[in-house]
Amino acid sequence: MGRDRRACGDTGAGSASAGVDRSPPVARLSSWGPGVLFDDRIEAGRHLAARLGHLRDDDVVVVGLPRGGVPVAAEVARALDAPLDVILVRKLGLPFQAELAMGAIGEGGARFLREDIIDHAHVSPPELAAVERRERRELDRRARVYRGGRDRIDLAGRTAVIVDDGVATGSTARVACQVARLHGAKRIVLAVPVAPPDWVDRLADVTDELIVLATPLDFQAIRLFYRDFAATSDEEVIRLLAADTTTSRTAQAADDLIDGRAGDESNATEGPPLDADVVIPIGAAALRGHLMVPPRAAGLVVFVHGSGSSRHSPRNRFVADVLHRSGLATLLFDLLTEDEELQRRNVFDVDLLASRLMEVSRWAGQESQLAGLPIGYFGASTGAAAALTAAAVALPPVAAVVSRGGRPDLARGQLDRVRAPTLLIVGADDREVLYLNKQAASRMGVVARLEVIPGATHLFEEPGTLRAAAERAREWFLTHLTATADAHPAHP
Repeated sequence: MGRDRRACGDTGAGSASAGVDRSPPVARLSSWGPGVLFDDRIEAGRHLAARLGHLRDDDVVVVGLPRGGVPVAAEVARALDAPLDVILVRKLGLPFQAELAMGAIGEGGARFLREDIIDHAHVSPPELAAVERRERRELDRRARVYRGGRDRIDLAGRTAVIVDDGVATGSTARVACQVARLHGAKRIVLAVPVAPPDWVDRLADVTDELIVLATPLDFQAIRLFYRDFAATSDEEVIRLLAADTTTSRTAQAADDLIDGRAGDESNATEGPPLDADVVIPIGAAALRGHLMVPPRAAGLVVFVHGSGSSRHSPRNRFVADVLHRSGLATLLFDLLTEDEELQRRNVFDVDLLASRLMEVSRWAGQESQLAGLPIGYFGASTGAAAALTAAAVALPPVAAVVSRGGRPDLARGQLDRVRAPTLLIVGADDREVLYLNKQAASRMGVVARLEVIPGATHLFEEPGTLRAAAERAREWFLTHLTATADAHPAHP
């Protein structure tokens, strides 16, 4: 391939590789040093573009890694006056701990496996195949939707500049480079704002040139180098790609992605979603709820509101809308009757609320429109304690739990018994609740993951924070409910 086997540049960011003749690709390093911060991905992209001027006369295609890498790549493409596209890569998460990668896959059949992790976790070939099959379906769907039906830009004989918002382990970047090579790129340049000091050693064999602005010695996580590291939405990725090709299909593509129906024309013929008020009989009580079931729902998320709230909670309804537009059924219901709500002690009776939740789950399992759907719980505030308590004892077990600003401490002795994958979402400025959730996560071990939303307080009232929480919940439920459905397919 005619790779440049020199290493050059200022080592001010802490790289031990630059300046030493170890035959890696060219590594251009800035002298910004440890602790470098970017305001956001756009600023990082502009700084990165300034270091890529030597490529201006090459036949370049800039490709971003969705989602966070695309805003960075858009700035690079603009500066180089080059076309912008994406390379789709999907992490292969462990079957029982999806956030821990055992490898990655990419377009064109690219595949990278961490055999050490697979062996240590005792992942069987059928389990690996099931995860890869699911992620391959999602990869293909996103490729079609992000490009709005357009063909990918041909990389054959051209320089592919692969851009992300940073490199951590390098697994995703490695597969992206393999994809570009499979697609015929004559030269591969991997460019990122920040990476760990040993990134050259990790990625030298799949690239022709490595460009980074900083490689801090105390590298821990990419997000620490951005003041604003809010999640990039699918809609933003579609908008940036559409703007680059001056297409007018952005809105339709965004709708298709949210609805989860891209490339699947059969959904369009299955009629409207079920959208109805329901009455759920629980012993002598009758609980009111609202049920939304999209065509070919992937699972059911039951919402458990906090004290002083109801099925009409605007925040829960917002999250529910995000979920059901992604192909998930949602059920919001009142945990108590109007008479029961008058007795204040009922509002904080976690055991009572958890028992109601389990009864509602059993009711859902008997309804023809919902039968066979894996169930997840979404709890807010005190409702999160009820969701975790129910998840600890529910039979059949729930597939996933998400807590938003929850009080897991109120679940008392049940936390150790929760086996469902649990996402604890907390606002960074909700300090007391954040402390309680950190304690809960440590008690729950590998089944729990803590996600902190920057700038958010307890009610997620700050601009963009509730949407960020909803998107985290959506990804969690889609991952774990779909995995449950794949492992236990419904029988006709």
